Amino acid sequence: MTVNEFGEELWKRLSIDDFPFDISLNGFQIQGPDRELRKAAFAVDASFATIDAAAEASADILVVHHGLFWGAPIAIRDAHYRRVKRALDSGLSLFACHLPLDAHPLYGNNAQIALTLGMTSFDPFGEYKGRKIGFKGRLPFPMTVPEVARLLGFTAEGGVHIIKAGKDMVETVGIISGGGAEDVEQAIAEGLDLFITGTAEHEIYHTVRESGIDFLSGGHYRSEIFGVKALERMARKEFSLETVFIDAETGL
Repeated sequence: MTVNEFGEELWKRLSIDDFPFDISLNGFQIQGPDRELRKAAFAVDASFATIDAAAEASADILVVHHGLFWGAPIAIRDAHYRRVKRALDSGLSLFACHLPLDAHPLYGNNAQIALTLGMTSFDPFGEYKGRKIGFKGRLPFPMTVPEVARLLGFTAEGGVHIIKAGKDMVETVGIISGGGAEDVEQAIAEGLDLFITGTAEHEIYHTVRESGIDFLSGGHYRSEIFGVKALERMARKEFSLETVFIDAETGL
């Protein structure tokens, strides 16, 4: 399998065509030499640190959730220049997948969070531009919110926040990773016990407190580590690729 063939496989598996409204430039953001793919790197963010680590590991491609290009064109200078130059100098391809990797029912951040919690079935939840990005379902048994946080690896260092306003033991859960705090209102409307996301927005605090729902945010980075790790496992298992996961924790 070549680098381009792997990119085509990711595009197809992640149904990227179904998300034309995503402001991320999904797919190859830097398309390097189409050589035989021997090693693939995976990370949440495309930063100089992750690009440099992938190059140092002799990876042929770096697959990320947050790429370098969003919406309007951006000048290639300063920090952006250094990132792009490092990739080009090493012949490293960069493949980004944003909303499709949040929403995917198997590899996605939200589905993987549900599976990590032992949820054996879950339904689409959390509408954004006509598509449901997250998932909702029932935990395998009632848990406290701190227990849920521990299962997901959410820590103080990673930016975890809990707003406790509901039941002592939660059963029904809505999940939207990353910056989905405002979608707690959809969880409230559906009568869920707990809403899980990445970041906590000040504006939703009183809404949560007055609604009787529990709120858990694990940090934007930490809530979106699940999808790229799932893709890494897929690449290693199904394509026998050597892989490396680059953990560049932001604490945010």
